[in-house]
Amino acid sequence: MIVLHIAILLGAVILGARLGSIAIGFAGGLGVILLGITGMNVTADDIAFDVIGIIMCVITAIAAMQRAGGMDYLVHIAERFLRRNPKKITVYAPIVTWLMTVFAGTGHTAFSTLPVIVEVAKEGNVRPSRPLSVAVVASQMAIVASPLSAAVVYMASLLEPLGVSYLQLLGVMIPATFLAIFPTAWLANRLGKDLNDDPVYQERLAKGLVRKPKPAAEYRPKRGAKTSVVVFLIAIVSVMLYATAISEQIGLISDPTIPRNEAIMAIMLSAATIIVLITRIPAGEILNTQVFKSGMSASVCVLGVAWLGTTFINHYLEDIQAIAGDILQAQPWLLAVILFFAASLLYSQAATTRALMPAALAMGVSPLTAVAAFPAVSALFVLPTYPTLLAAVEMDDTGSTRIGKYVFNHPFLVPGVLCIAVSVFLSSAFGSVIL
Repeated sequence: MIVLHIAILLGAVILGARLGSIAIGFAGGLGVILLGITGMNVTADDIAFDVIGIIMCVITAIAAMQRAGGMDYLVHIAERFLRRNPKKITVYAPIVTWLMTVFAGTGHTAFSTLPVIVEVAKEGNVRPSRPLSVAVVASQMAIVASPLSAAVVYMASLLEPLGVSYLQLLGVMIPATFLAIFPTAWLANRLGKDLNDDPVYQERLAKGLVRKPKPAAEYRPKRGAKTSVVVFLIAIVSVMLYATAISEQIGLISDPTIPRNEAIMAIMLSAATIIVLITRIPAGEILNTQVFKSGMSASVCVLGVAWLGTTFINHYLEDIQAIAGDILQAQPWLLAVILFFAASLLYSQAATTRALMPAALAMGVSPLTAVAAFPAVSALFVLPTYPTLLAAVEMDDTGSTRIGKYVFNHPFLVPGVLCIAVSVFLSSAFGSVIL
């Protein structure tokens, strides 16, 4: 029966990956039905409602900020930074996407900066695949360093009973993932031919398919754009201060009436309300923003795949512990490898964390090992089907960011693997000091 259940699990994930986008979540639901029909106990307790709720509320606040013009204002600031030195775009671009994801709690903010990265790369005669590959990977890695991301919040809830606080987790993840950008950018700058030597680029250039670099556009922020950014920043600070105040380590509030997860959701919804009131944007138009659509799609994906993975793992938890427990105790680094391959199929840091981390900790994996392996849940770049990755390919009119005929030979794979490897190593080093 286990062979059949594994076939259902992998079949649903592969089907979802082939269909793409929100269908990953749809296929997860189909897999759950098939697991139930073949004898597994399906329960709503396995649905990641806490993770989904956080994603939805954070996305709502970001979407309100986008409709108010706040995202355009942030992209304008990012563009000014990137244009300072186009030759260094491979280093600057991932710094921008990392910061925006840490700030917003979602990697979908990278969509708005990808066209700017392409234009600045062409300006500096830099092969666009180099900055694009690191920028997309950095936006995925930053999820495990964001105080608002559902993956971080859920991971913290697992670790706090084991003595690792929310702030300690961030204290490890933020420097580890940020510093990993630089060796990754160094490597990316050595991958692929220089733009002038690339035959695909030359062919597209001869056919007139490559647009000339555009100068920076004239920009005037909308009324309320800056205000919406300030409101969102205050909301982030409020989340961190409240989480600190109710933590066992600080204990300023010993018996909080609002737990941390619920506080994050309430603060984000409140921020959206304040943005709508102050900027007077039509609330109904928030539903049409690109961030809202992407975020709600992510919520459905997490619902389906996390429910599927958690149902399977909970059913076979004792068997998994018996087989894998001793192996992970002897070779704890294998947890990062397991998370890496799981994330490449589940397409979500939150879903991967929700599906596998409780089982790993139940097997006796130490908190330090779990924290060190945590960056590996960001391996969403292995299959070239993730939305930001596909967007980068489509936006690069030079043809340098392309997917090879063997599927896996694309420009995101090598930088992504290096970035995760360095992040895991640094997380272990920082964790041994901070935890």
